[in-house]
Amino acid sequence: MATLSKRSTIYLDPALHQALKLKALETSKSMSEIINDALKEALSEDAKDLAAFEERADEPLISYEQMVKRLKKDGRI
Repeated sequence: MATLSKRSTIYLDPALHQALKLKALETSKSMSEIINDALKEALSEDAKDLAAFEERADEPLISYEQMVKRLKKDGRI
């Protein structure tokens, strides 16, 4: 089953729009494909970040000062 695309209006900085047009020509992709790929990548990174936060949710909290002291003690700073 094919997915239907949704139409949306976005406003781009003129220089970004020009760069997008040139990239579309250079890669033989549509501007929509390039934007969709970039959004998928950004959302995927967000999902990875959220997963990492969930994995560490039960770790004890440490203050900034404690972390600096620990790094100094370990010789990292």
